[in-house]
Order: sequence, then structure tokens, then C-alpha cells
Amino acid sequence: MFKGMKSSGLIHVYTGEGKGKTTASLGLAVRAAGAGLKVLIVQFFKEDSAESGEKDFFRAEGFEALGVELELRRANCRHPMFTGKRTDTDAVKASVTDAFAMIKERVADGGIGLLICDEILSAINGGWLDLEEVIGFLESKPADLEVVLTGREAPVDLVKIADYVTEMLKIKHPYDTGLPARKGIEF
Repeated sequence: MFKGMKSSGLIHVYTGEGKGKTTASLGLAVRAAGAGLKVLIVQFFKEDSAESGEKDFFRAEGFEALGVELELRRANCRHPMFTGKRTDTDAVKASVTDAFAMIKERVADGGIGLLICDEILSAINGGWLDLEEVIGFLESKPADLEVVLTGREAPVDLVKIADYVTEMLKIKHPYDTGLPARKGIEF
């Protein structure tokens, strides 16, 4: 082991305008669960009632029979960029705050090997979650907890403390030509 190198519990940031941030994090979740790690995925800005391939897969009946410990939780609100003027900002704030409190509680209980905070960067950038609180959580997390943070526009302070930073660069996307999100591909 190289001097100063951590042996476990690293921090990943998947950011950028391109497709693939959630997809990459869920791929890592499958890998980690397959290797015997307990995985907690928390999706900010995704409603429990909304269709999604990952929700259907990870919550499928009999999934537990595979012997993996993987849990998918949703903060249960949509991002204001999708709700516009109909946005209940108090409900968004409460949803994000409750989801982050649940994350801290679950991590404090121990045993989680991989934590994925999907779209947490959007919660920070929207002002619904305090950047310093997230940094404090990361600095005090269990040494062996691996954490993935996804979303656009990763704050510089998070980039500085992360061990992995991957930016998904959008060169071209069908949505720009009017093709809506497709089940099984984008959701």
C-alpha cells in the first residue's frame, strides 16, 4: 500500500451534464452487492410512485432470495425543474431533509458497505441541503463506508475531498431533438 493511501471507504462523485451518473452508481451497487456488501441507495427527487427500471428490479419479489442486501429508498419528490410553478418548495425541503436524516441514521446503525446518494448534488445546488452538513457527514463517516454522490455541477469543495471524480460529458442526447425519456433506457 502506498503511503497515505486509504484501504477502503472511498468517496465517488459522478457529475456532469451527460447521461450515466445514476447508471454508473447502480452498476457499482450490483457489483458491491454481488461481492457481499450491504448496499443502501437513496434517490433524491424520484417519487416512489414513478416508474423506473431500477426500482422495479431492486424491489422485485424474490430479490432477497438472491442473498444480497440491497435497499432502494426514494425521497419521494420530483425535482422542481420538472414541476415548475407547481413546486411546493416546503415539501421539497422536507423531503430532502428527511432523506438525509434517514441516511445519517442508517449509517450510524452500521453495517452498510456502500451508500449511493443519487442526485444529492441537485439537493445541494438547489439549496435544499447544506453543503457543509454533507461534508461533515462525509468526514465523520465510518472508515469502511464507500459513498457515491451523483448529480450535475459538483461543488468544488466536494470534488476536493472525493477520491474518485468522474464527469459525464454530454456530446449529444436524443432528448435535445425531442425524443422523450424511454423506459428501460433513461428510467
